[in-house]
Amino acid sequence: MASTPAKSSGARKARSGRKRRTGRRDPLAVSLLKKDHREVEGWFDEYEQLENDREKRELFNKIALALKVHTTIEEEIFYPEERGDVEEDMLDEAYVEHDGAKKLIAEIEVMKPADEFYDAKVKVLGEYIKHHVKEEEQPGGTFSQAKRGDEDLDAMGERLKARKAELMAQMGGPKAN
Repeated sequence: MASTPAKSSGARKARSGRKRRTGRRDPLAVSLLKKDHREVEGWFDEYEQLENDREKRELFNKIALALKVHTTIEEEIFYPEERGDVEEDMLDEAYVEHDGAKKLIAEIEVMKPADEFYDAKVKVLGEYIKHHVKEEEQPGGTFSQAKRGDEDLDAMGERLKARKAELMAQMGGPKAN
């Protein structure tokens, strides 16, 4: 029985070691933005399974709020502070992709789930976001370049987190983690 605690301790060390390495690979700013990506991707997948119009509207509203907050914190903090560390063209494209997503969100917001093309527009928005996320997260992408730059991404992560909480409170959403 004495060997069991040693195994547990060793397992804990191994787990915490993996966690620390992950932390080094993904500083706070990047991990927060990726967490947002995973959350919204999950909601788009969930949306595909819904049939009830009220549930579709509620979930879309959650998606729209999350995307508005996410694009705002990227545009106000992440992208401007990464100029010089991330390729200019990549950042310019990200702003244009955000603009396209915002326009599509605005179109969907004035529609009803029963309207023609509502589901199609939500699906296209999801595909659009998936493309944008891939460009940010792929090797050599925005996040990869940012991690090689000079910016303190942990300190930036604290600013992103604070701004996200502020925006969620202003827009009536749940508190940010």
